[in-house]
Order: sequence, then C-alpha cells, then structure tokens
Amino acid sequence: MTALLESYAAGRWFRARAEGEPLLDAVTGEEVARLSSEGLDLRQMTDHARRVGGPAIRELTFHQRALLIKELAKHLSADKDSLYELSYRTGATKRDSMVDIDGGFGTLFSFASKGVRELPNDIVVLDGGLERLGREGTFLGQHIYTSRPGVAVQINAFNFPVWGMLEKLAPAFLAGLPSIVKPASQTSYLTEAVVRRIISSGILPEGSLQLLSGSPRGLLDVLDEQDSVAFTGSAHTAGILRNHPNVQHGGVRLQVEADSLNCSILGPDVRPEDPEFDLFVKGVVAEMTVKAGQKCTAIRRAIVPEQIAGEVTDAIAARLAKITVGNPADESVRMGALASLGQRDEVRKAVESLRNSAEIVFGDPNDVQLVDADAERGAFLSPVLLRARADATEPHDVEPFGPVSTVITYRTTAEAVELAARGKGSLVGSVVTHDPAVARQVVLGVAPWHGRILVLDRDDAKESTGHGSPLPMLVHGGPGRAGGGEELGGVRGVLHHMQRTAIQASPDMLTAITGRWTTGSQRLADDVHPFRKSLAELKIGDFVESGTRQVTLADIDHFAEFTGDTFYAHTDPEAAAANPLFGGIVAHGYLVVSLAAGLFVEPNPGPVLANFGVDGLRFLTPVKAGDTISVTLTVKQITPRSNAEYGEVRWDAVVTNQDGDPVATYDVLTLVAKN
Repeated sequence: MTALLESYAAGRWFRARAEGEPLLDAVTGEEVARLSSEGLDLRQMTDHARRVGGPAIRELTFHQRALLIKELAKHLSADKDSLYELSYRTGATKRDSMVDIDGGFGTLFSFASKGVRELPNDIVVLDGGLERLGREGTFLGQHIYTSRPGVAVQINAFNFPVWGMLEKLAPAFLAGLPSIVKPASQTSYLTEAVVRRIISSGILPEGSLQLLSGSPRGLLDVLDEQDSVAFTGSAHTAGILRNHPNVQHGGVRLQVEADSLNCSILGPDVRPEDPEFDLFVKGVVAEMTVKAGQKCTAIRRAIVPEQIAGEVTDAIAARLAKITVGNPADESVRMGALASLGQRDEVRKAVESLRNSAEIVFGDPNDVQLVDADAERGAFLSPVLLRARADATEPHDVEPFGPVSTVITYRTTAEAVELAARGKGSLVGSVVTHDPAVARQVVLGVAPWHGRILVLDRDDAKESTGHGSPLPMLVHGGPGRAGGGEELGGVRGVLHHMQRTAIQASPDMLTAITGRWTTGSQRLADDVHPFRKSLAELKIGDFVESGTRQVTLADIDHFAEFTGDTFYAHTDPEAAAANPLFGGIVAHGYLVVSLAAGLFVEPNPGPVLANFGVDGLRFLTPVKAGDTISVTLTVKQITPRSNAEYGEVRWDAVVTNQDGDPVATYDVLTLVAKN
C-alpha cells in the first residue's frame, strides 16, 4: 500500500487511523498516495494557531515578516527537481509546473518585496490622512489597520497545489495571521511535499502554518468572528460554505473565488493580417492548453466579430492541431492530463451541454491521439473548440473546466460588451485591439463584470504575461459568479486580512498610538540639531526651528534665469498683477523649497546620508518679494531598514511667512545611519 498523507497539526505530523482514499496518478492511473483526516482534532489545530502561531507572528514587524517570507522563497527555490517529478503525476507538463511551482515561489518573493518597500517597519498601518474633527485641532481622526487575533483557513483547488497555497499564505502571514491550509484531494500530495519542506526549514514560527490533509468537515464549526476562510473552488461548494451558521451569523469572514466564464474579445478593428489577430489566436490556444485548461482564468468564451469568425475559428483549429497530448514528462508533449478521471468525466458532460447550442469545430471529447500514454488509464482529453449559435445560452452558463473554449460572434461593440456581461461576473477578461476608442468602450463596458482586464495589442505583447496569469501585485478575484472576492493585489491583499479602525483622539494620543508624529502633538527640543543624531538617537517629535530668510526680487530673477523657469508670474510684473491669484510677482514654489532646505540643513558630514524624496508637497500661500520665510522640521516617522546600516526618516516640513501663515507643507525623506 502507498503512503498515507499526513497532516501537520499542533506542532506535529499526524497520521490518520483509517486507510484513506486512494489518490491516482493522472497520467498512469497508478496509486500515488492515500488520504484521510480521520481522528484529526480540528479544534486543537485552531487553538494552536491562536495561542502559538498568531502571537509569534504578531511579535514581528511587517519588515521582519517580509524577510522571513523572502528567506522561505529562497529555501524552496533551491531544490525543485523532486517537486517537478511529483508535479508530472498531477498531469502537469514542465511548463505547467513552472506556472504552479515557480509561480508560487515568485509570489513569495513579490510579497516579501512589497512588505519591505510599502509597509512600515511596525505592526500598525495608517490608512489615509488625518481628519480634523474640531476647530482647534485638538480632536482628530485617523484610520489604522491592525492584525486580527484569528486564524486564516485556506481551502484550495486542485489545479494549483503549490501556487494556490502560497498566494494565500504570503499575505496572511504578512498581516499577522496563522494559516491552516486545506488542499484539494486530487493533488494534495504535492502540497504536502511543499509543506514538509517549509516545516523542516524552521523558517516560519511554529503554529504559523498547519496542513489539513483530508476532509475539512467540522472545521468551520470551530471558527469564530476573528477568523477568515479563503476558498477557491466550485460555486456549489462556495454556496455550502456561505450557508454555514458561523458564516451567516457567527462573523466568520468568507472570501470566495469560484466558477468563472472568462472571455476574450477580438476588437472590430482587427483584420486577419494584423498582429492582433495572431495574438488573439495564440492567447485562446494557450489558455485552452496550459494546465489542460484547468485554470480559473482560462478563456471559455472567444467573442469575435461576425465577419471574420470563420477565419478566427480556422486559425485556432490549425494551431490546436499542433498540440501534442500525452505523458507530460515527455518533452514533445504540449498538453498533459486532467487531474483525474472524474474531472475528465465532468468536462465531457459540460461539452455535451454546450453542444445543445454549439457545434464542435475541432477535437473529440471521446477520442484523443496520445504520446507515451494510455487513454484508458490516464485522464486525457483532446482540446475541444466549439462555435455557438447566435441565440446560444449554454456558453454563458456552463463552465467546462478543461481544454475547451467556444467561439461566439458579435456584430457591434455594444453587443460584444453585452455578451461578456452574460457571464455574470468573471475573474478576468481581455480585449485584443489596436484602436484606443474600442479599448475604452469595451473596458469601461465590461469592467463592472470583471476583476481584471487585459488590453492586448502589438505594443504590449512582448512584455504581456498573458490573459490567464494572476500577478501578485494585481487583484485576483471577480464579482458575481466569480465569487465576489479579492486576493493578491500587493499590499491590498495584506490589508484585506486586517481590521480597519477609525481612531478619534488628541494629536498626542494619535502619535503614541500610531508611532507617527501627528500635526499638533508635542515636539521634543534639545540643543542638538536632529541632523546630528543617528537613527538610534532620533525620537519621534525631534524638531528644529530655522532662522529666517527674506526672499528678494533679485532671488526670483536669478532663479528664473538660472533654471529657465520664466513663467510670467515670476518675470512679467504687468501680467502677474493681472493674475487673480497673485496680484504681482511671486517667488517660484521650488525656490521657496530650496531656500527652506538651506534654512534647516546642517551642512557638516554626519548621520544623514541622503535625501531621497519629497512627499505631499503643497504650496499654500504665495511668497512675494520682501516676504520672510522660516521652517519647522519635525521627525515624523522612523523606519529602520533590515539588513542595512541605515534607515529611513520622514520629516514633517512646514514653511511659514512673516505673518505665521503656512507657505508650503511637505514631507522630507532621508536616509540616516543607524549608529
């Protein structure tokens, strides 16, 4: 008997008491492993996540969490050969495995980078700016994100056993949540292999990742209002989860990615001789054959202009004829097997439903020529292309989760948009056009029905990642039939797991709570210029008040001549006087900022290494010749950089005139040595 897959629960590997159900090689039909979770204590798993995993993660700052994710990505990327060998047994070709395995590791790298670059080296995230709630500025509002003391349960689909786990794990970990991963049965042996590597590495804190190999029955029963479930799978199963009492009434948050009848629209401007024609054909074929069409983002509906539908259909069929099907380990094979014989049966049923209003123009769902494979033992299926009648309904209702797509025709761009909307909500759509007017009309028309839209033409084709590739920095999810959820999207995917709270308090209290200096709160004064302090010595609220500088007409004339900025408000007294905003010659805004820097800077070598930017610059009051300016510079935020001898300091800069009116406000960004 083959090995029984184990769960990783409450700090140990757990083997079920039962023999388990057999998991079969998608290519040969041989038994790969057995699966059972009988006897697994699910409440113990959630308790372990809450008591051990969550607190250990939340002790770390976002940057520390990001560095652990990066370390994990490096560790997993170091040796992939055995994972590729196991992936062949799921029916995946080498190219398919790259999408799943390397794509998963790449997602870890991406979130690690986002975590360091876009999140603070802290445990709280500010959302938006301050809201002034009172006249005197002593009562303010600020939105913040904090980590929840819950568990992130991740129920994944069979088609991406590696990427599907890691794309959910990374943002949850960054958000401070421990994860319980439940992979789909058919390909769970590959997920288990990756989890074993993660656990044995010891990189992640204990309790931050647990694995449930087998049935999750009863798992939602032990979740509460601080917990979340991210589900990828069928709409039927999603409906069962939505109806669970703990979801309906107990506050458990449910994120769903479900069925999706994605479409690609060929623009009415495209002719067979145009580059976009070939791009469209290649895109449809790729989405039909990568992972044997078992992608939630695959193109199920190819929506094309009626007048060239024949040419499009012939071109797709001709390219499909070159697709070799068979043993994915054979280098000559372009498309492997579906995940299981049961999955093949489901796709065949879907094709029969589609045939009620469409005819097959390429392929035979019951016959396929194979390379180094047995059609009876392996879950193989020919690519199948259909062409639908004008009144067809099935292509907009039935999702064949395999290498199947249907050509649907339209006469006007508005009709193409209407056809796309009949999918009732999709993860991704694409429009292939070189006409900007067509692109705008289609994108704005279909955007309410899609989570992501690819606009493809000759200009972006070389760098395009394709219709069906979710990217870590872009949202993945869709409305309606697609589940109504969102994943990925860079930092958005992290914040999705966190709690946003509106805080009302005084400036000093907000500074204490957020770790960021708030306008109106106390400043810290001493005799040392803050530019002479290292990162270790600086404190939030350290500040310097500069001396004054009179801005002369000679300064303005010199700046105009030196920079070439001879805008009339700085150089033409008559025209400037007629300007209702100025009423005369005014100083350049950038002259004011430059003079301000001269006022607050400490010129000698010291801990400040570089100025690397200015954020939020606003000019509030015009500066005229003869006005006097001064600057107040306050330490607003201190962010040590991990694995570097310096950190970032954000300074609040306020330039005022002789009347105390603010002239300019902005944040100065510097790099400061740690010691």
